[in-house]
Amino acid sequence: MNRRSYIAIGITLFIMLSLCPPASAQNDKVHWLTFEQLEDSLAVKPKQVFIDFYTDWCAYCRKMDRLVFTNSEIAALLNSDYYAVRFNAESDSAINFGSRQFVNDQIGRSRSPIHQIAQLLALRDGHFVAPTLVVLDETFRVTARYFEYMSSRRLLAALQ
Repeated sequence: MNRRSYIAIGITLFIMLSLCPPASAQNDKVHWLTFEQLEDSLAVKPKQVFIDFYTDWCAYCRKMDRLVFTNSEIAALLNSDYYAVRFNAESDSAINFGSRQFVNDQIGRSRSPIHQIAQLLALRDGHFVAPTLVVLDETFRVTARYFEYMSSRRLLAALQ
């Protein structure tokens, strides 16, 4: 090989390594799924499910995004032992799950319209509180609900 070939290979390797994050950086992020992706994943391999119900106006939800869900231990645990779903409880999206369609039928009728999926899984005494974290077993039965901000330490203890 001549000198130009070595330079071209070097430049190509530099660009590839610059664009690809290190493997450890990939483990620091929770691999969030949609409900549709969750249904497909559960059909292939049953696994526990973790759902983060949030709203855009919730300061504690944003704090969990910044401090808890970026924690490498939390991300590793959720990615290995759970299917993690993140869902805006006030979403106006139609969700197809389990041969049913779920919608937000409160839009236009309520100041804080709560989606049917959040109503089904994340209500406490008939009201939605953000953030709400829901854990389901492999058969999609609720095993735990947390209606509050949880620190990394508390969430790790709850999920282990």
